[in-house]
Amino acid sequence: MTELLTELLTAAQMRAIEQAAIDSGEVTGLELMERAGRGVVEAVFQEWPELAKSSHRAVVLCGPGNNGGDGFVVARLLKEWGWEVNVFLYGDPGKLPPDARVNYERWVEMGEVEDFSRLTLGSTRLPDLFIDAVFGTGLTRRIEGFLAQVLGSLDSFRTIENVRTVAVDIPSGLCADSGRHLGTFATADLTVSFHSAKLGHYQSRGSLQAGKIIVKAIGLAAGGRPAVPPGETVQLIARPDGRLRKTTGSHKYIHGHALILSGGPAKTGAARLAARGALRIGAGLVTLGVPGAAQMEVASQSTAIMLRRAGDADELAEVLEDDRINALCLGPGLGLDARAAGIVATALEQSGPDRDKDRFVVLDADALTLVSQDTALFVALPENCVITPHAGEFAHLFPDIAERLNAPATKGPAYSKVDATREAAARAGCVVLFKGPDTVIAAPDGRCSINSAHYDRAAPWLATAGSGDVLAGFIAGLLARGFAPVQAAETAAWLHVECALGFGPGLIAEDLPEELPAVFRALGV
Repeated sequence: MTELLTELLTAAQMRAIEQAAIDSGEVTGLELMERAGRGVVEAVFQEWPELAKSSHRAVVLCGPGNNGGDGFVVARLLKEWGWEVNVFLYGDPGKLPPDARVNYERWVEMGEVEDFSRLTLGSTRLPDLFIDAVFGTGLTRRIEGFLAQVLGSLDSFRTIENVRTVAVDIPSGLCADSGRHLGTFATADLTVSFHSAKLGHYQSRGSLQAGKIIVKAIGLAAGGRPAVPPGETVQLIARPDGRLRKTTGSHKYIHGHALILSGGPAKTGAARLAARGALRIGAGLVTLGVPGAAQMEVASQSTAIMLRRAGDADELAEVLEDDRINALCLGPGLGLDARAAGIVATALEQSGPDRDKDRFVVLDADALTLVSQDTALFVALPENCVITPHAGEFAHLFPDIAERLNAPATKGPAYSKVDATREAAARAGCVVLFKGPDTVIAAPDGRCSINSAHYDRAAPWLATAGSGDVLAGFIAGLLARGFAPVQAAETAAWLHVECALGFGPGLIAEDLPEELPAVFRALGV
């Protein structure tokens, strides 16, 4: 089994790839437009085969750029299929780009192009298909006025049976790089993108508005593309690599020893969830470090997980004299008092770059709150650390970055969750896993990936108490096994969603670790 990552592109990167192919003589812009239009029609018939069996009616909304040119191709092809097609153009046909102008003229030989001002959706017989080819990936300004009313009204027709909306590349009104909306936006049942999915399909509102994504090849060769530095690429995590498989003839210490720190009495559940996750994901040994007053509580709930007394900084330092402990997880249920702050400080000191042996650390939940409240702790974050904030914790740790991310988008490309996570990782000097359905993982050098719980991987039942604690444990367990921080975060996030998908509705946090064996079997581990 090999690692499988899919590169997601910005609008600028996609334009550069297309332009490089055109400049090399490999293809013309007109040919790319024709292939894109054909890809849309193929995707429509692939998604709804009944539409290919007889004639229907389509309304094609074309914009002032090359996305509109794709729309003219779609209109022509549907007309040739025997459909009734109405085309509306937003903008001056005399100002269309050259290739779009050619396809405009080809359509004019077959039918009329009406001005957007004449568009009265809902006042006449509704079509079977709306084609949104207004803006696509090139949108840089907010949408307002009559056009905003038109795009906004498309959403209302999605509730009507047998009326479908298809977006060309990305629903109009969404930023292709961030998935954020620039004013009003359209909503699609199906979005057809070309060559590669775009960053905006997997961030913010992208997945909510795109419906289903189908990516169509348009004949752009894999080679010969402009070089993109690793720190500027973003990967969509598709599956973990083969390192999940354990070697035969090995013993437990080869797979590492993870220490999970717990809070006091009646506050041990979160740490126990994390510990169970670390053990199930393959750490050779997992120990819970607990205050003395909570030892009986934890001992009565744990079997394969070991137990050590680590209720304050001094006790933790004593436990960490064992160099075989190579991964720590702090935060779930830890508490927010001075004792907990001392434990975090000791853990960071004992996991820093001055050690002879690698020791990794995962900070989650309460530990992140403590770090956000103490500059000395923030500065002490080592490079072999993974922090796992949700949106609220992210805002406490990086208030200025969060403010920029949450501000209304006024132009494109808009500041994105990818941008924010990269900036946060560079500032913290460690790996940041910014949680959510669009979980973004970034390293200080700019390497970045998205773990998506969208489309066919949507797992809304992950929004349950304790699921984040299990994720932290997954990461700690993989770090104990020798995974690098970025790889551990990516693999854990993917497996976390896969476990939720395997279990299905009714999931609670305790179910996630217990689903791992079935996931591993399905992967052939």
